[in-house]
Amino acid sequence: MIEGPVSTILFAGALGFVTISIVLLGRILVGPTMQDRVIALNVVGSNVVVVIALLAAAMELPAFLDVALVYALLNFLMSIAISKFTVEQGGVL
Repeated sequence: MIEGPVSTILFAGALGFVTISIVLLGRILVGPTMQDRVIALNVVGSNVVVVIALLAAAMELPAFLDVALVYALLNFLMSIAISKFTVEQGGVL
């Protein structure tokens, strides 16, 4: 694990991204349109990838980067699937 201020900065950055994701949960639940919900869900997924990468750097665990990469790919596929489902249901995305 990285010692000193670098580790603290990485953990603080991860905490900031987690805070943003918690705030976006309201947009996912209450969003006025389906497009707002899809974008908010995509941003939360991207924030999770960044948090995993920051934690991997702070704790010097390169295996977490593999997890972040797989999660990023799944996040992309989820966005495409939800968009396709929305358009098939008559909505315009």
